[in-house]
Amino acid sequence: MIGWVYLLLAIGFEVAAATCMKLSDSLSRPWPSALMAIFYILCFLAMIKSLEHLQIGVVYAIWAGAGTAAIAIIGVMMFNDTMPWIKI
Repeated sequence: MIGWVYLLLAIGFEVAAATCMKLSDSLSRPWPSALMAIFYILCFLAMIKSLEHLQIGVVYAIWAGAGTAAIAIIGVMMFNDTMPWIKI
């Protein structure tokens, strides 16, 4: 059970980091840039902890898929990205 909690934390931190990456404006804005680095560090620490309890194939597949889907949704909602059927 604890492995799944760490995996959810890793996904959340990764999504926060990717969002901050966009907000950093090519690392020209200090706060989003610093938060991006912090969130990525936290993401990988949580991912490492999840690997103590779960298989790497499961962790990586869920982390990558859930993170990608969440960022796509955030891109549409926050950054006015388009989502035509071909992207889906």
